[in-house]
Amino acid sequence: MKAESVDPLGGLTQGDISAVIQMAWEDRTSFETIQERFGLSESDVVRLMRQELNPGSFVVWRIRMKGRVTKHRALRDPTMKYADRNIADHRRANS
Repeated sequence: MKAESVDPLGGLTQGDISAVIQMAWEDRTSFETIQERFGLSESDVVRLMRQELNPGSFVVWRIRMKGRVTKHRALRDPTMKYADRNIADHRRANS
């Protein structure tokens, strides 16, 4: 009997997708923070970005993220003062 796989992207609302995209573009928000908030692994975020962005925008994002130490907590310099767990709520209305 084959186990059913659950698609983590399937349960996201449009607001969630928008928030994940915004967080993925931010330098200071790590993939670990996205996983804590939305349950998406780095590969899930890459898949979401590929689905949601225009092809050219996706390529620019991937080039930008490649080797960026701020996107992974384990690679950050311990003296970096990024409190990405305490980032602003991306769903609040702009005023």
